[in-house]
Amino acid sequence: MARKTGSRGRLPNGAPNPIDSHVGGRVRLRRTLLGMTQERLAALLGLTFQQIQKYERGANRIGASRLFDLARVLDVPVGYFFEGLAEEAMALSPGLLAKMAPADATFPDQGKDAALKRETLELVRNYYRIGDPRLRKQIMDLALALSDPAEAKSA
Repeated sequence: MARKTGSRGRLPNGAPNPIDSHVGGRVRLRRTLLGMTQERLAALLGLTFQQIQKYERGANRIGASRLFDLARVLDVPVGYFFEGLAEEAMALSPGLLAKMAPADATFPDQGKDAALKRETLELVRNYYRIGDPRLRKQIMDLALALSDPAEAKSA
């Protein structure tokens, strides 16, 4: 008999399912890149902003119909939400954990992903607001010149 997983798709230790966290992070990324507030997204979907917060944290799972609605409102294909999903996260989904992992299993820390930080999102959004492509290239060149080459190799 399979071991019971955490409630509502959570890991046995109570942490959110890493796939739910990833999908929520992609919702946040796209919403932020569009310059949309949680309140605005919630209004477009007929939800509260608190529900959007829970989706973005992975605290609440996003059902198939809601994911479809999110894709339409955020103007992306449904597959967008799963892009970049790490093999480690897929392997640690509770359905697989029930068959093979100890009850105290953990998943990789997604908080270290620079692409999901607010600073990164604001930088990218503002970069693309620069209308002159030559100026954007100069800013890219400046960023490359100022960055630490040793860090770039380890990333």
